Amino acid sequence: MADLEQAAQFLAKVPLFESLKKGQLQSLAKSMIDREYKAGEEIVTQGEGGIGLYIVTSGKAEAVHTRTDGSKAVVNTFGPTDFFGELAVLNDEPRTASVVAVEPTQCMVLSRWEFLGKLRGDADMAVVVLQEMAFRFQRALQVL
Repeated sequence: MADLEQAAQFLAKVPLFESLKKGQLQSLAKSMIDREYKAGEEIVTQGEGGIGLYIVTSGKAEAVHTRTDGSKAVVNTFGPTDFFGELAVLNDEPRTASVVAVEPTQCMVLSRWEFLGKLRGDADMAVVVLQEMAFRFQRALQVL
């Protein structure tokens, strides 16, 4: 997103960041990089390292897990304000699924180093982000 204020307003709608203060949102927005993906293009690849947190600003993408037998399963669908990559960024482990653009898709990307730097530099932001991640993890476990 070209305009910093517009980007910060969009981030306020993202569940991971909706409880942050305006200054925190603007700080994040300054560090975001815009990326565009064509339909069918892989955004992240299963098994590779987590280099960034992705927030869908437009379009649609699917997380696809390839099992050891080669079969594939769609495990999640992402649209505007949805995000992915937060766990791989925090634990520096390989991605557990590929994310593929289903239609032309735009994302805001926050690199691993920027994300960790923001969390280290602002304890209040870190607490808010970790609380939201814990909530998502609990919700995911309830489905199992």
